[in-house]
Amino acid sequence: MKVKNKPSGVEIVVILCVAFLSVFGCIMVYSASCYSAGRLGNEYFFLIKQIIGVLLGALCLFVCTFINPEKLKKFKWIAVIVSAVLLVLVFIPGIGIENYGARRWIGLGFFTLQPSEIAKFALVFFCAVHLSENYDKVKKFKTLLPPLLVGGIFCGLVILEPNMSITMCIGLVLVIMLFLGGISAKHFACLAVPGVLAVPALIFMEPYRVKRLMAFLNPWASPQAEGFQLIQSLYGLGAGGLFGVGLFNSRQKYSFLPFAESDFIFSIIGEELGFIGAMFIVLVFAVLVVCLIIIARRAKTRFSMLLVAGVASVIAVQTILNIAVVTGSIPPTGLPLPFISAGSTSLIVFMSAIGICLNVSKQSRQTNVGDVTIIENKRMNKLFKKVKTYK
Repeated sequence: MKVKNKPSGVEIVVILCVAFLSVFGCIMVYSASCYSAGRLGNEYFFLIKQIIGVLLGALCLFVCTFINPEKLKKFKWIAVIVSAVLLVLVFIPGIGIENYGARRWIGLGFFTLQPSEIAKFALVFFCAVHLSENYDKVKKFKTLLPPLLVGGIFCGLVILEPNMSITMCIGLVLVIMLFLGGISAKHFACLAVPGVLAVPALIFMEPYRVKRLMAFLNPWASPQAEGFQLIQSLYGLGAGGLFGVGLFNSRQKYSFLPFAESDFIFSIIGEELGFIGAMFIVLVFAVLVVCLIIIARRAKTRFSMLLVAGVASVIAVQTILNIAVVTGSIPPTGLPLPFISAGSTSLIVFMSAIGICLNVSKQSRQTNVGDVTIIENKRMNKLFKKVKTYK
């Protein structure tokens, strides 16, 4: 007996959340950038780019709903190699684009590509394949070496751009994937301790990161220098109060808040829509992540479960880090808010990942009830307080 082929309620909620966040992102990108873009001659510049990104992302999402990730497992090393090559290309003059002292983009004429956005999901895909294929050996440290090697290479290349925020995101996602993959507590502790120590080490390796740390601790000590962006972000959030100053009425976007349309767009959301509006956006992200977790728990294979859980981890980690930076909870660092911040590469990659997750959900619905073989994943069961098994 086959499960009905209509989209499940969870799938519909996922689509609605992604559609809402993407459309809302276009509105907020226009609001945050209309003044700065207008000074360059076209107030709709960032909006047009964002709409193109949403349309291309929606197309990729639709196409990916027909791609069974199980058939892509043999390409795990190809995904790693392609991602690593793209990360290297940003350092080649004439190909990589430097902006504000960082080389994070590849110029394609009419389009710029940010390889680090692709690398995050390539790591998730590789870890999902490797850990599912070696589940019975995951307690052995040598089984963890390939994911650690790939994660280490990605982190090393990204930190050289430099981009500490994406490096932290990749590192945290790697830890989550290994945890869900079933590594032992001893190995987890051995990896977690060096990981935690690496953060201050990376900060003190670069003088500008030390200045950002000092600005985080006391931004008003350098209000016209390193502390300027955080202070302006806090001004925006504070001005928003409970209900905000009104959509399109932000004052911080008038050249006060740098990167208002990208890394600090959540501050504009808080200013224009207030605490209530900002918390509603956080709620939508939370609903999206929970729905992806539900899809992961219903997945019929361990690989599919780890893949969807990894996508949920990327969205959750990046959202939390972005909001933490904007609210002054962690030192300032550039990281886009998924589906909302300006940036076509991020939109397309995130929406493609959602399409893959929807395919996993579709495969689960179309599985014959008697065909599911029972095996355990204790970590997922403990996390979500319900015994669930996978093929």
